[in-house]
Amino acid sequence: MLVGVGGFLLRSKLKPAQAGVLIESNSQAGVFIDGEQVGTTPYDAVRKPGEITLKLVPASGSSIPWDTKITLIEGIKTVVRRDFGESDSLSSGEVLSFEKITGELASMAIVSNPGSAQVMVDGEVRGYTPLPVDALTEGYHKILISRSGYKDREISAKAIPGYKLTVFSTLAQEDSPSEASQSAETSDSTNSNSQVEILDTPTGFLRVRKEPSTAASESGKVKPQEKYTLLEESKDGKWYKIEFTDGEEGWISSQYAKKLDSSSEEKDQ
Repeated sequence: MLVGVGGFLLRSKLKPAQAGVLIESNSQAGVFIDGEQVGTTPYDAVRKPGEITLKLVPASGSSIPWDTKITLIEGIKTVVRRDFGESDSLSSGEVLSFEKITGELASMAIVSNPGSAQVMVDGEVRGYTPLPVDALTEGYHKILISRSGYKDREISAKAIPGYKLTVFSTLAQEDSPSEASQSAETSDSTNSNSQVEILDTPTGFLRVRKEPSTAASESGKVKPQEKYTLLEESKDGKWYKIEFTDGEEGWISSQYAKKLDSSSEEKDQ
């Protein structure tokens, strides 16, 4: 499967003593820089050059926050892209930035996590990560990064004479067939008297979805410390089906909920 991110193209240089940063994600996330929330994705701003600690907190309680350190370079716009999955291993993205080099040629350095991924530039196999790509023609190039067991990552970026484009790409693991089929399967062994308690989330709430998938539409929200009747559990244990407002039913991520045994329920009564 190709995960295209065409459009994340590095733009022209900015004014001296300033650096640009563009941060985008597949679902809205709070943007924190050096511990302070500065906005939500998509976030496009001009800041002082230097190293920053970036953290993205998804608005969806079923996705995991992500953080990294990046260096903003004077006169350059750094592009950060994050596609959130249900776990770190199922998430992907890249960081793209330029740096000035000697000479008038354009070049790239392509790094991936995990490493040893095959790199194709404009349809031609160039080698395996980490990979330098020298003497590129000026203009836009299509980069395809692939590795067995991981989803392909396709990036479109512009090569500029006198600059090296560095691409650091994180690949998402492929869902195994068994996991994919289990995502919608549920267990029949749930006790009708069982309950779940909602745990703390980065957003202060947890989304309830119509199906056991982050791609499913939202049917409501629940809050930490609230308790609900547990109706079903997905076979992979990642989702709980609950009864919430006015008898409605929906699915929540088990990452932010805990099952209550009968003894703990009796103590609360």
